[in-house]
Amino acid sequence: MFDDFYIPMSHDPTIDVWTRLMETDKPIIMYGMGDGAEKILAVMERYGIQPADFMASDEFVRGHSFKGFRVKKLSEIEELYKDFIVVVCFGSALPEVMDHIMQIAGRHETVAPDVPVIGEGLFDGDYISDHEFEIMKLKTILADEQSKRCLDILMKYRISGDIGVLRSSESPKDEMLEMLNIGTDETYVDLGAYDGDTIEEFLRLTNKRFNKIYALEPDRRSYTKLRRRLYYISGALLTAKNAAVWSSDTQLMFWNKAGRSSSFTANISEQTKGKGYETEAISVDSLLGGKPATLIKYDVEGAEREALLGSAETIAKYKPRLIVSVYHRVGDMIELPLLVHELNPDYKIYMRHHPYIPAWDTNIYCI
Repeated sequence: MFDDFYIPMSHDPTIDVWTRLMETDKPIIMYGMGDGAEKILAVMERYGIQPADFMASDEFVRGHSFKGFRVKKLSEIEELYKDFIVVVCFGSALPEVMDHIMQIAGRHETVAPDVPVIGEGLFDGDYISDHEFEIMKLKTILADEQSKRCLDILMKYRISGDIGVLRSSESPKDEMLEMLNIGTDETYVDLGAYDGDTIEEFLRLTNKRFNKIYALEPDRRSYTKLRRRLYYISGALLTAKNAAVWSSDTQLMFWNKAGRSSSFTANISEQTKGKGYETEAISVDSLLGGKPATLIKYDVEGAEREALLGSAETIAKYKPRLIVSVYHRVGDMIELPLLVHELNPDYKIYMRHHPYIPAWDTNIYCI
């Protein structure tokens, strides 16, 4: 854990970030552009919060404008404003980027508001009040004290937007990979296989000794890269499909927005066809056809619930180890561990957040 990262804020970190931004007299400086900024601005608009300016890292400024503002460097912002609040509007796991954010936070009040990657709503006080029973139940089923502490810290962060609080929840991914005890006779199912990067990580861990790999990736370009990257694995050992995962075999509408903003809908209509493309969707139980899996990774841009439901038979019968992303939708961090417990109460469920600003690399590991 990295408690030494905590930087005390000039306001009570139990106050929600939107209240803080509404009440401040300081200029609000948006750090970043694009989809993240759009989502945060949409919430700010609902609360009547106005940004004073936009900034970006020096290498990204280059004459950009956003929402009618000329995007400035931090040095320009510091010349214009004596004191201000920085609102981080993008995500990164790169150590140098996170270090830069922490350096800014050491000089200026800095928050990273939590908005869902996919879907609507906010993880706020109302959400906690409405789901108090589920949160209490989750705490009784998490497997260790570190998981319970991680949950508590992440809830505090999601309310406050306090980056120091978020970073105090971090733990290294290697710790959980060791706990998963990945061996050389695995049947690995990679859901959201992207360009094959996580399969290559699996191959390194197993020294390329394994039983079988199944990979699903709905994005056409990423799937093409996956096939090129893993060209050397024979068809007997790798079943890869340009398809999404769902609770049943069906057709979905897929909006490809480059990674974390991509999403699916089962509502295919003439109105939606112009905004995305239809893609095949397969359940895990159908993909495996009754055969066992030993390890399944779920990182499917907000479709984790449907993917787990489509794995119900496999989870009940074979108890594969599971790695599940629990950060895409507002309720994922609470609802998905409870769903796994419902599908098979024999699992030990661990929650961990790995270094990322905001809390995008939060997973449960089910063993």
